[in-house]
Order: sequence, then structure tokens, then C-alpha cells
Amino acid sequence: MDWDDLRLFLAVTRAESLSGAGKALRLDPATVGRRIARLEDVLEARLFVKSPQGYGLTAEGSRILAHAERAELAMAGAVEELRGTHGLTGQIRIGAPDGCANYLLPQVLAAICDNNPGLEVQIVALPRVFNLSKREADIAIAVSRPETGRLTVQKLTDYRLHLAASTQYLAQHPAVQSVEDLRAHRMVGYIADMIFDKELDYLGQLGAERIPLASNSVSVQLNWLRHGAGIGVVHDFALPSAPELIRVIADQISLTRSFWLIRHADDGRVERLNRFADLLAQGIRKEVLRLEALA
Repeated sequence: MDWDDLRLFLAVTRAESLSGAGKALRLDPATVGRRIARLEDVLEARLFVKSPQGYGLTAEGSRILAHAERAELAMAGAVEELRGTHGLTGQIRIGAPDGCANYLLPQVLAAICDNNPGLEVQIVALPRVFNLSKREADIAIAVSRPETGRLTVQKLTDYRLHLAASTQYLAQHPAVQSVEDLRAHRMVGYIADMIFDKELDYLGQLGAERIPLASNSVSVQLNWLRHGAGIGVVHDFALPSAPELIRVIADQISLTRSFWLIRHADDGRVERLNRFADLLAQGIRKEVLRLEALA
């Protein structure tokens, strides 16, 4: 069994399908299926079982998974050693909630890539928790500290949020001088049954019973507010990008949340990812401070 066999085995394990593995490896799904069958013949063991949910590991497949992941880390380390330490290279994928992905990561990562031209960075902005074990991302940023899994977690920074609305909206609607006054206004926020983390339930914690304008996207919410649709909670670091918005009863309602940097525990042995994580953490902390000072 060679590394290419293990690489294919890991791709099917993580994608839970031949088509997903083929897409990741740029191979035809039929080719992936044939090579998995050949690998099972060589090992004289069934590695996967197919179900309506996709391809799942058998007991035999589970037993070789850790060995395959160690081989993957060893290969990554060897490549990094050969490339030297003069600059970061290769591809790194980051999963992040869309507030962070839209208003912090672009400029932070652009600066990192300016200093490391051999680096390729991908941002996956999805409103959900990322599965690092399945390698959906190399690094994830989350708004809650995970309590389970083989992960390394570090706090990046605190950030602040306030209620905000456009000057146009506030000029055309009753004044907001207290929390009780919010009942007379149209609220903009998250779709209640699509909130994937309790830390994002801002309006629920403020006692809002109805959210007439709701989206699972921070950017959609922000654009609703910019166009005078209502009042909603906004990240302070996003306010400089929306000069139409001003804070509402900021002396009464101010929220603080945190960003956490999450990695698979085994990746601590990959120096390239360690260096990148340090640069990312430094960049995000500085950018949050800079933008909040402008808000």
C-alpha cells in the first residue's frame, strides 16, 4: 500500500462519497471506486460500507484511519522541510462564520499573502460548525469554544456588537430611547431555527418576540439595515463599511462575543500551519481593534 492509496482512502472517508472524493482529487468517481476496490483486494478487507447516507467506514477501515492520517501529516512535513522556511506555500482552507469571513478575513489574509506569494488561501463562509476531522477546512474560526473532539483551541479576540439602523430609517420612525421602544420597530436578525450557535441568538437574548426580516447571513442583514429596512444587531467591526448606519441605544445594549481559532490536534506537528495560525491570530486581533476604533 502506497501513499496514493492512503490519500484516496482519506478522501472517500471525508467526503463519504465517491463523487465527493473524485471532485477533491480531480478523478472520475468510477476511477475512485475501482481503486478503492483494488485497495480492499490488496488488504483483503472491506474498508467501506455503502448506505443511503453515503460511504461509511467499516471496523477494518476505522482501524487504518489513524495510520493514514499520520502518513498524511508525515508527507506534509516532508514537503514543508524541502520547501524551507523562507515563506509559507501551498493551500490552506479556512472555515469561518460569514461576519468574520466578510469583514475581517479578506484584508487580513491579503496582507499575509502579500508577504508569502507562494501561499494559496481559501475562505469557506458558512453559517455552521466545520468538521475538521473530515478536513472540511484546515483551520476554523468559531464564536463558541468547542467542548469535544481532538482539537486545539485558542482564543483570538473579543469583539463588540450594538443595535444599529440607518439614519434614513430613524428619521422616518418613532424615536428609540429605551429597550421598550424597540417593540414599535421592525427588527432584522437571524432565522430562529437556523441559528447554529447560541452565541448568535442576539435578539432572543434581548427579548425580541418577532423578527419580520430574517436571514442566516450577516451580510444580508447588514444590507437590509443599510437600505432602511429596520433595526438589528451589527458587529462594530462591520460598521466602518456601512457609513449609513448609526448605533441605537448603545448606552443600554452592548454585546460582547469572542472568536476562537480551532485546529485538528494532529496539525500541531505541521510547522507551516503553526506559522500561518500565528499570523492569522495576530492579524485578526489588530484588525478588530482598528475597525472598532473607527466605528
